Amino acid sequence: MELLRDDERLDYLLAENLRIIQSPSVFSFSLDAVLLARFAHAPLRSTGKIVDLCAGNGVIPLFLSARSKASITAIELQERLAEMGERSIAYNDLTSQIKMINGDVIGIAEQIGFEKYDLVTCNPPYFPAYEATEKNLQEHIAIARHEIHLTLEQAVQSASQLLKQGGKAAFVHRPGRLLDIVTAMRANRLEPKRIRFVYPKEGKEANTLLIEGTKDGKPDLKILPPLYVYDHEGNYTEEVRELLYGNKT
Repeated sequence: MELLRDDERLDYLLAENLRIIQSPSVFSFSLDAVLLARFAHAPLRSTGKIVDLCAGNGVIPLFLSARSKASITAIELQERLAEMGERSIAYNDLTSQIKMINGDVIGIAEQIGFEKYDLVTCNPPYFPAYEATEKNLQEHIAIARHEIHLTLEQAVQSASQLLKQGGKAAFVHRPGRLLDIVTAMRANRLEPKRIRFVYPKEGKEANTLLIEGTKDGKPDLKILPPLYVYDHEGNYTEEVRELLYGNKT
């Protein structure tokens, strides 16, 4: 099987010592994916089961595979992205742990099973569908970033349907949607338990929200310490460097 096509490249996931296929014109993962993969409480045991929704090129499953022995199912609507993910999974010899499914997040539990999973992660589209038209974005990027085929509420509902009681769902989104996501989670039996806000640097407003909930959990929300991406000199903070590069720097 041909490894790279068109404008694709093979990038390093340094902390995990893995490789991932990316394309600047189709899809490249952002820091949000790294943050979500580290934030989520992944089951360590090999009998655990994880689903990643809106998987893109499979970056979050790859990150999670370095932290957990659990089986991981990745769901991605766009065939090109799912196929890129399949090649990355095979290149890293992870086909026995990670399965990529080219399918719709909406109704996915009917295909892979209701209430069977310990963890669901999701990096959903952030922006309203109409903004994609206004900005005339390339189709793959527009679908990944905008609610063209999947809304926040639909993503949360699918996550809940997949989770067993006591299972956890972790999302990354924009802080401006905090009330929307909390409302959607509680409407779907997901009780928010942990929140962390991510800031570009000290003194700036938060631009990323990490939130995790437990299915049928009791109310007990913890606000975690802030995470700053850059220091005042414009370099990654020590915490972010470790997330990206491990202890190699």
